Amino acid sequence: MNFKIQVQPAGREYTTEGDETLLQAAIRQGIGLPYGCKDGACGSCKSKLLEGKVVHGTHQPKTLTPDEEANGFVLTCCARPQTDCTLEARTVPGAGEFPVLKLPCRVISIEKPASDVAVLRLQLAAQQNFQFHAGQYVEFILRDGARRSYSMANAPHLLGTPPAVELHIRHMPGGKFTDHVFGALKEKDILRMEGPFGSFFLREDSDKPMVLLASGTGFAPIKAIIERMQHLGLTRPAVLYWGVRKEADLYLKSWAEEAAAAMPNLTFIPVLSEPDAGWTGRTGFVHQAVMADLPDMSGHQVYACGAPVVVESAHRDFVAQCKLPDEEFYADAFTSEQDKH
Repeated sequence: MNFKIQVQPAGREYTTEGDETLLQAAIRQGIGLPYGCKDGACGSCKSKLLEGKVVHGTHQPKTLTPDEEANGFVLTCCARPQTDCTLEARTVPGAGEFPVLKLPCRVISIEKPASDVAVLRLQLAAQQNFQFHAGQYVEFILRDGARRSYSMANAPHLLGTPPAVELHIRHMPGGKFTDHVFGALKEKDILRMEGPFGSFFLREDSDKPMVLLASGTGFAPIKAIIERMQHLGLTRPAVLYWGVRKEADLYLKSWAEEAAAAMPNLTFIPVLSEPDAGWTGRTGFVHQAVMADLPDMSGHQVYACGAPVVVESAHRDFVAQCKLPDEEFYADAFTSEQDKH
């Protein structure tokens, strides 16, 4: 069955085919709906169903509560329409701008700047013309059809010749993909990936000061966004807060320090939750460090990426306690396979 989906207030319309979710059909047709994980775990795609009927696939109960469902909210990533539908959703200009491509890529290099972090550089075929927004992600397609998502850590203008994407991969012991990366993957190996995906990227039409909040390898898309800001010559004030446990986990600390030194409008504040004995910098939870510095965020934009608990805490507390407008919180929660069950 094919159903017509209207998106308000943008007045866009698209069609679902067969058993597609609302989001799958939107991505296929270049309609920019907001989304993150595509697995019912992060809540970025939550929208209001104004008319019509959907059936939800499996999702985290906390991501869409029974009360929210009763009040007409849906997760577009796992909602399949049963009738024509009208959705109320923020459309994201640019989210569907670039074609989603399936790409073979070759491993150029694997570096380990920390014991549990690998920086992969993957060469793309020159004729593919892979385009994306700084902050978006790709999905690796594994041999059994499973998928794993990672954000590009370099901005599009820094793909180089031949083009290569940079990815930051944290080792999750027992993880199907990361065990392979840390155990068997070697230079010249071929991987298959698809992208770009995601609505996490810089809103370039705003001049609001920005908070860039990263936890762990959530630093990857934030790094790409900073490179994009520098490339555009943006002078919007921006503060990068990078939260990790120990100083060794700041795996590209010198990169962040050099970027802040080169960009007068960028400040870098690392925050350790389990500080080493000689650490003299900020400590505690990274989102609380932001709140201590910026008790009033009513005029700010926040870009947050990392562990779901960090992103969720930041969203909740910044809006409730620091007057951040809800629609100015942009996030990409790194949901691991464990987070989805």
